[in-house]
Amino acid sequence: MWRQAGTSAGGAARRGIVVAGLRGGSGKSAVAVGLVAAWTSDGHAVTPFKKGPDYIDAGWLSVAAGRPCRNLDPFLMTPETIRASFAAHAGPLAVIEGNRGLFDGVDAAGSRSTAELAKMLDLPVLLVVDCTKATRTVAALVLGCRALDPEVRLIGVVGNRLGTGRQRRVIAEALREYTDVPFLGGLPRMAEEPFPMRHLGVIPFQEHGAAPGAVAALAATVRDHLDISLLLERICPLTTGSGEKRPETPHPAPGDEKEVTGHGGSGRVRIGIMRDAAFQFYYPENLEALEAAGAELVAIDALHHPDLPVVDGLYIGGGFPETSIAALADNSSLRRDVRRAAEEGMPIYAECGGLIYLCRSLEVAGVRYPLAGVFPVDLDIARRPQAHGYSVLRVEGENPFYPVGTEIRGHEFRYSRVLAWEGEPGRLPLRVVRGTGFAGRREGLVFRNVLALYTHVHALGTPEWAPAFVARARAFRGKV
Repeated sequence: MWRQAGTSAGGAARRGIVVAGLRGGSGKSAVAVGLVAAWTSDGHAVTPFKKGPDYIDAGWLSVAAGRPCRNLDPFLMTPETIRASFAAHAGPLAVIEGNRGLFDGVDAAGSRSTAELAKMLDLPVLLVVDCTKATRTVAALVLGCRALDPEVRLIGVVGNRLGTGRQRRVIAEALREYTDVPFLGGLPRMAEEPFPMRHLGVIPFQEHGAAPGAVAALAATVRDHLDISLLLERICPLTTGSGEKRPETPHPAPGDEKEVTGHGGSGRVRIGIMRDAAFQFYYPENLEALEAAGAELVAIDALHHPDLPVVDGLYIGGGFPETSIAALADNSSLRRDVRRAAEEGMPIYAECGGLIYLCRSLEVAGVRYPLAGVFPVDLDIARRPQAHGYSVLRVEGENPFYPVGTEIRGHEFRYSRVLAWEGEPGRLPLRVVRGTGFAGRREGLVFRNVLALYTHVHALGTPEWAPAFVARARAFRGKV
């Protein structure tokens, strides 16, 4: 029996669902993005979430909802932090896209899996199944999920890559005959996948060229082939937290950060954010944490802005700088400004793609391109991932942002590798407890007030990061 929708403190109905798959590549991203876009176009205030550290799926969900998608990561965050973030931001209708397979976690017990997150938040699960060359077996897969963990509440099944009407009918009949989980429709096999793929997932929406149109087309497909009205009726209410919703702190979308040429009369420090087609990976919570600590965020387009604006600190996030390497290299004046700022002691925090930008050069397709040159490092792009997964770091040496003894949880995903480096791994301040790091199971390039890591952090899981960054920026501002 399904409970009736609950109400928030303001009286609005509150509902939520987790969209999960049996494996990566099953089609859950297409279903999640399509559902969010369809329900949003119907007038529902949909808040999207992404389970795990993924930036790219979260970006597409943000486009679909017209509001920030937040990450819920059981490895990077405590259960209390996850529940608090979800309760604070989940509005009348929340959609969480899972990652990998429903029960896939960091070990054989499924720890920190999508299933565990669904139970943690007391939300039902919509299971997406790739039905390529399968019919009745889909029912067996669903029964297996039921048996493995009966506490996971499967609310329905959505097929993906369906070939014929007969296949769809047989799957629906098999589910009705052998399970208590209804078939809510399925997406047809498409000549082209909804999102072009690159590396281990879809390309970022910033590089798509027609992201709103692609999302609208996917919403229309979902509306035509899924019973989204019935699904909405069957979603359980959110029960996590008190039901009160904290006002959402706005964070700047690409191009929305203020561009400034001077400090003016503000008491807030200015932190530049490189945010463009090359540098795209920023958690909303990271930007909000900087603002909460006293920062005003300043947009910088590393591809086109010729000069570094007057800022007190610089945050260069991850992304795919290799796809925009020619434009980054051609913008020599900005590269010189960044190097000069580093030499003058400006606090700079760089993650993965940002680390690449601060190095001396990057080789792509046999061509070597000059970069900012803060660190004497030459890189290239390998064909296979050089690091992929969660990381745990222990701070053992001096650096601008983290006290010695701090443990940092993050994640890595990179194809770049070191070709030449005028340094020694033992001098890097962070020891890699789990993961790969920069070199020799060490992490963290340091130059004056610059720290560059391959590891990405989430502000809710590393709460000391933003206050330390802003404090460094304030101290630097006081010296200039």
